[in-house]
Amino acid sequence: MPPAPFPPSSRYAGVQVTTYTALNGRVYPYLRRRFCPDPDRLAQIGTHTVVEGDRLDRIAAAAIGDPTQFWQLCDANRAVRPDELTERIGRRLRITLPDGFGGGFGGA
Repeated sequence: MPPAPFPPSSRYAGVQVTTYTALNGRVYPYLRRRFCPDPDRLAQIGTHTVVEGDRLDRIAAAAIGDPTQFWQLCDANRAVRPDELTERIGRRLRITLPDGFGGGFGGA
């Protein structure tokens, strides 16, 4: 099946849609698993130190220019739960380009 019709900025862009056929014959489409990229391969473009009251959507808006791209921060910092990135005051978050983009300068 072709990739799902998600915009290029979506974390699901390029993820394949497949189907499951139940015993009753009903067909259920679903997305294949999305494998997160290795954060060490992502081009780092900056950092952010978490302060009291930080929210991931606001950090993404300031660092990336779009609050809906918070998932890029999750990918860059090995976060399974987005909220874990702002739980500890003083934590330094890596700001990176999405997978497939080069040109970062490493250790901002």
